[in-house]
Amino acid sequence: MPPAALAPVPPVAVRPPGRTRALLGIALGYFMVLLDTTVLAVAEPDLARSLGSSTAGLQWTVTGYSVAFGALLLSAGAAADRFGAHRAFRFGIAAFGVGSLLSALAPNLWTLVLLRAVLGVAAAACVPASMAMITRLYPDPAERAGAVAVWSAVSGCAMAFGPIVGGVLVDLAGWRAVFLVNVPIAAVVLALSAGTVVHCERGARVIDWWAQLAACTTLALLTDVLIALGSGARVHAGWSGAATLAAGSAFVLRERRSPAPVLQAAVLQARGMRSILLAGAAVNFTMLGVLFVLPLLLQQTLHLSPTLAGAAFLPMTLPPGFNPLLTGRIVARVGPWKPTTGGLALLTVGTLTFAAAVWDGTSYPLLAVGLLLSGFGVSFALPALVTAVISTAPQGSAGAAGGLLNAVRQVGATFGVAVMGAFVSVGAGGSDHGTALALLLPAGGCALAGLLIVRQQRGQQAHR
Repeated sequence: MPPAALAPVPPVAVRPPGRTRALLGIALGYFMVLLDTTVLAVAEPDLARSLGSSTAGLQWTVTGYSVAFGALLLSAGAAADRFGAHRAFRFGIAAFGVGSLLSALAPNLWTLVLLRAVLGVAAAACVPASMAMITRLYPDPAERAGAVAVWSAVSGCAMAFGPIVGGVLVDLAGWRAVFLVNVPIAAVVLALSAGTVVHCERGARVIDWWAQLAACTTLALLTDVLIALGSGARVHAGWSGAATLAAGSAFVLRERRSPAPVLQAAVLQARGMRSILLAGAAVNFTMLGVLFVLPLLLQQTLHLSPTLAGAAFLPMTLPPGFNPLLTGRIVARVGPWKPTTGGLALLTVGTLTFAAAVWDGTSYPLLAVGLLLSGFGVSFALPALVTAVISTAPQGSAGAAGGLLNAVRQVGATFGVAVMGAFVSVGAGGSDHGTALALLLPAGGCALAGLLIVRQQRGQQAHR
């Protein structure tokens, strides 16, 4: 009897060996980059005492990182395509590890500020390259969605652990330990991301380095203007303001003639895009501004140790660790706009609560309520904004729009530290009223962004 005909067996997708290990390395690299934005927060008073820093000096230790990170994000994706994403990622991770080691050994404040800028450059090299590597590892859209969820969830863990890890390290060994922790993490990331499984081909994208340099210079000078005004150095601010105008003009002229402009006009002109970018800037203005101001308040006014000050941030830092999963389901059901405006509303109320808690004498229970509201606000708004920017971007420009959103968020973080820091001072003489006024600023920014999005949505519905 002839053998029965066998039904054809569908081919089984072959998973490249080492893929899970590589994804773990990429996610851990993202964790390290994001950890560095929060872990330094509770180290500020110890750093100020050790290096004799003023508030302006502390502001530069934070903004030196975010200026370079934010400005270079605009072209880092193009650089990853040009040279190969795996090369850009591994270069960024190695530079981050070496830069962190040198930061821990910094002999003075301005050396530390310079090294923080180096860390910002390294971070910008890592983040866009991470997404390209994940796309290479997971070509199937369904599998890729799960991988991106893992990669994104890491950011919530970094938010949650950053202030606590920073506080414990400062208590144990001082502020320098905050940077030393990155060195072994970078070594582990390089080991996990090694191998041909993550190799990405080189491309032919053109990068206008002169336009990128002009963008970085403009942002750095504008930050210097804000910090100088806050410290009362009006002459310094005037000279920096004039230099800012010159650098900004050079950037605009270069952009008009550039074959590869840093900012894509089609993305900026898309309906609703500017409201989305303003909302992203407002969220990071609030988050990083609060992480700069409140640790000084908690340690100087409530006399908390660095470890307790880090733990005090848990109501704000825990929600981003789990709430984005809920936000994703809400966005899938009702779209990104309601979660975005809801998150901005929570941030507005949360920062108003901060100001009320500080105005008549710092009350931690009331601060904790504000922290909780802000934590949920961030975790509702940011995932929804990512979906909003991709859905709003013109066809074929989702990557550029996502990079622009991340860059604007870092610019917002820079301004949050520079502007809010102008209202507080280092030392026991810091004014609680000044801190309360500082905490009112992000409330206004979040409220304005939310109102503009609501107005935009009503306008779109009226034209349908």
